[in-house]
Amino acid sequence: MDRDVGIQSKRLEALIGTWRTRGEVLGDDGETPVAMVDGYDRYEWLGPSFVIHRIDVTMGDEEVRGLEVIGPYLPDDDAFATRAYDNEGGEQVATATVDEDGAWTFRADGAKATLTLAADGLSASANWVRSEDGDTWRPWMRLRLNRE
Repeated sequence: MDRDVGIQSKRLEALIGTWRTRGEVLGDDGETPVAMVDGYDRYEWLGPSFVIHRIDVTMGDEEVRGLEVIGPYLPDDDAFATRAYDNEGGEQVATATVDEDGAWTFRADGAKATLTLAADGLSASANWVRSEDGDTWRPWMRLRLNRE
């Protein structure tokens, strides 16, 4: 295996598993919880360069299901390509980067999330923000994930 693929596979490995996901969706003020989030995120290998991410959560009274493919790694961008589909027929193309501390940042049009894994790998937090103009960002969701 090429060294770069090995490094990227190690980064992806940190996500693999089933995570219990809980948290809240925040109102327009970026502070007030308006809906609770409860469900599961599952990450599984598709191959050495791809991970399948299955989302199955409830946000308030709404069921949200999705399938995201993370990969391949794009060396020129130092990022992973991602493509996601949801149960409402939505499709989203995004990128994901990993910093030196192992924190993931997922970026898509109008939204970004930072996923920070605990040192023991058993829990994580995800903070989502949204922007209407690409300059001003407001908190959107705060999630806690626990590895099952």
